[in-house]
Amino acid sequence: MGKGRVEAFSDGVIAIIITIMVLELKVPHGEDLKALWPLLPIFLTYVLSFINVGLYWNNLHNMFHTVQRVDGAVLWANLHLLFWLSLMPFTTAFMGENRFATEPVALYGFDLAMCAVAFTILERCLLKLHGPDSGFARALGRDFKGWLSLICYFLAVPLAFVSEWISVALYVFVAAMWLVPDRRFARQASHPGG
Repeated sequence: MGKGRVEAFSDGVIAIIITIMVLELKVPHGEDLKALWPLLPIFLTYVLSFINVGLYWNNLHNMFHTVQRVDGAVLWANLHLLFWLSLMPFTTAFMGENRFATEPVALYGFDLAMCAVAFTILERCLLKLHGPDSGFARALGRDFKGWLSLICYFLAVPLAFVSEWISVALYVFVAAMWLVPDRRFARQASHPGG
């Protein structure tokens, strides 16, 4: 089965997710910059979530350019990822509106962790479909950043009950780590034989 439809569907869902998140940013009453100050936690949470959703979009784009086909398992794994990403507007608003309180920070981290788990499952489904000697497998490699992300997220959830700011720092660390371009899939797409 071709991969074009799953790419187009994912692009559409991710665009809707980002649109919903930005619609949660309400215009304050007041005409000076002081009126924006109470919105700072909401805005910072939005920025973090926008970056995270954008990173998933970017990584999906690069990953699907490395594969030739998809199957039913890949479609379901992709839907599983999109489900957890679709909760991002809710967990973003919950954390921002509650000014980084303990339980909203933990729930936000749980959503990030489940997104990472779902992405890992999608990778494994694509690996099974294309085989261990495929260009996709070579591009995936040991996936150090993926595994480190999972560890950070699963540590951050319980750590929110110790200090919310440790958890938030871990969320920012993972996002920053992925902002450094991951060239594994791009390199494989440009040199499929290498």
